Amino acid sequence: MHEETHPLDDPATDPFEVAQTAAADIARLTGVAQHDIALTLGSGWGKAAELIGETTATLDATEVTGFSKPALAGHVGSIRSILTPDGKRVLVIGARTHYYEGHGVRRVVHSVRTAAATGAKIMVLTNGAGGIKTSWTPGQPVLISDHINLTADSPLEGATFIDLTDLYSSRLRELARTVDPTLDDGVYCQFRGPHYETPAEVQMAKTIGGHIVGMSTALEAIAARQAGMEILGFSLITNLAAGIQTTPLSHQEVLEAGREAEPVISDLLARVIGVL
Repeated sequence: MHEETHPLDDPATDPFEVAQTAAADIARLTGVAQHDIALTLGSGWGKAAELIGETTATLDATEVTGFSKPALAGHVGSIRSILTPDGKRVLVIGARTHYYEGHGVRRVVHSVRTAAATGAKIMVLTNGAGGIKTSWTPGQPVLISDHINLTADSPLEGATFIDLTDLYSSRLRELARTVDPTLDDGVYCQFRGPHYETPAEVQMAKTIGGHIVGMSTALEAIAARQAGMEILGFSLITNLAAGIQTTPLSHQEVLEAGREAEPVISDLLARVIGVL
């Protein structure tokens, strides 16, 4: 799909109709009429798709209406349909549009709206992020208990009021802890990016109740709640945040931490998917 004619860029377009079209594309291309769980794979979580079950179809995301090619090296652009051993259908989205790409919120949350349109009732959102808690170490997975949206934006349009109490489902977090009782949790702060946060911004996030800093997830979670989905959030702590960590931050460091942790966290995520 050519970027200059992207359907979501026209304000007159109904984004939910585009999501329905995308879901129909997925059904046609995968041969699967409906999915049960959707999973967005962020930095460091990619290998989980191999462990969840049998991949019955893999698509280039650009074959699906409204999806764009990932802007960043290290991010994949595929969509998979996976059949779990207990017969559930999992839609694995490896094509995330980040807010910092400048395409607007509609395109950021299109994957979530599409997942809902495929029938998925649970949305699992994962990311690689910076940690504020000094007890955390790079490579550690943590559950998201809540978020603070620092983008000054929202996927909701017009007078649409959505309750975000228990946005990140306490029920699903409890299920995740049946797999790993040691899982810690924290409040995720989504910054606009693409620059990393300053030490002062990290201290601000800490002061207002944040424990994790990153550039995704919060806007997607709001859209998932609007679509009636139940949400589970996971962050891979790829580094301690600026000012907490004494060395400079780099995207290479994030990718390396993700690669090192990938076998362990992917196994964890696959086992969590198995109990949802």
